[in-house]
Amino acid sequence: MHRLPLPEAEAALGDELSTVRPDLSAAYAAGLPGARAAVLTRLWRALAHEPLPWIARQERGREGLTLHLADGRRLHGPHADPYATSAYVTELRLDERPYDRPDRLVTALAVPHASGFATELGHSVASLALSRAQPGLSGGEPAASWEWEQRVVDGHPYHPNCRSRPGFSVAEQLAYGPEHRPVVDLGLVPVDDCLVRGEWPKWLRDEDRVLIPVHPWQAAHVLDRGHQEGFSAHPLMSLRTLALPDGPHVKTALSARLTSSVRDISVYSIETSATVSEFAEEIAARTDGLLHVTRTLGAVSAHSPALAAVLREAPDLYARAGERVVPVAALAATGLPQAPGWTARFARLALTVGLRLLDLGVALEAHGQNLLVVLSAEGEPLRLVYRDLADIRVSPLRLARHGIAAPRMSGRIVTDDATTLRRKLFGSLVAGALGATAGSAAALREDLGSAVDDLPRTADLAALLEEPLPTKALTLMRLEPGTPGDSWACLPNPFTGRAS
Repeated sequence: MHRLPLPEAEAALGDELSTVRPDLSAAYAAGLPGARAAVLTRLWRALAHEPLPWIARQERGREGLTLHLADGRRLHGPHADPYATSAYVTELRLDERPYDRPDRLVTALAVPHASGFATELGHSVASLALSRAQPGLSGGEPAASWEWEQRVVDGHPYHPNCRSRPGFSVAEQLAYGPEHRPVVDLGLVPVDDCLVRGEWPKWLRDEDRVLIPVHPWQAAHVLDRGHQEGFSAHPLMSLRTLALPDGPHVKTALSARLTSSVRDISVYSIETSATVSEFAEEIAARTDGLLHVTRTLGAVSAHSPALAAVLREAPDLYARAGERVVPVAALAATGLPQAPGWTARFARLALTVGLRLLDLGVALEAHGQNLLVVLSAEGEPLRLVYRDLADIRVSPLRLARHGIAAPRMSGRIVTDDATTLRRKLFGSLVAGALGATAGSAAALREDLGSAVDDLPRTADLAALLEEPLPTKALTLMRLEPGTPGDSWACLPNPFTGRAS
């Protein structure tokens, strides 16, 4: 590998770090090779499995996988396990030239929108190295679910932009990133004309005005109005949602692009929040106690996605004495001790709940951030907790088949399309949460094989067992930024190996 100067993002972050936190500079520099491999591994997964229009065909051989590009070039790397979470790709070769830095590879590919995506990949590598530079955690097992969340250092297990935070300075990443374990001081913006759903508490009111909690990054970079001192909270994995000490969680608007999306809060999600929360609570009651949904306590918007907030219950409310609630994303990331067969038992629980709700007419977006598991004192998976209802899908037709009244609402949440419903659940739960927990295609196949034996034989289960597994084409969406909505890829089915 040629000795090249650091890419711009890596060098810029290093320079700023030497001023802001020089004590972390050596650890940051040492972490760069591992961060590059982690992002390059995620990128290779995307190149191998997403329907990118400039890849003409694939050639698999004993020495790995070769992608034949439409312009005649060839990109070669190891066999791509779509469910692997370890950083096993340290180099890819484009027409025999080696690349170990994902941003430089994408720049060399020179496909449409490559420049912007390469910049994001550079940010992802640099921010990931920064995330890993903090001293190791000390002390025993976390007491609260938010403490588990702050142990998830690497971010999204499969997105190349797993730690991309463009627009955040080093000081802001250290001050607001959950993996750095800060306490964040939220501001309060008083609003006279405000859309309110649910019960907005008195402590967030000033006589007739609503006080909207605002993230300090949003206040500094987006809002053009003043704010008053608010309260302190602990940031969660999503960065914009924070846990009040011994209190509810508050979801704030954050108009920055993190991984794929700008994290503001649509007026639509505020308008529907109370209705969706009440309906989800009713549906969860049909799972024989296997699922709890954190209720939305109140939601407000200043009629703008840039200034809004949601208060919801903390997941810890659903743990009994001796139990603990752990986000699924933290299971593999934190090395939680597990008994033999644990992942298979967890998969059975998750599929039982997810498929039952899907049959009733509700598709959860049950990825590792939204889905939490209640563990016994011995660490066994007992129940599930689901949070953040903004992106579920509801089928009035399926609900009617079970004699359930559909919620009075319209918009993106409502659909009867079976493909859309299955993509929502299978892409988030199986290709996402269960795949990342298993950590490889072979382990996922084993977990699912023993998990489905006792499940009801529905059309949805047949689709899961027999059809290619859907997942969001995260890289394709970044390389086609003008295409609305989600794009999808088909991963090899863990049961059959079918990919198309």
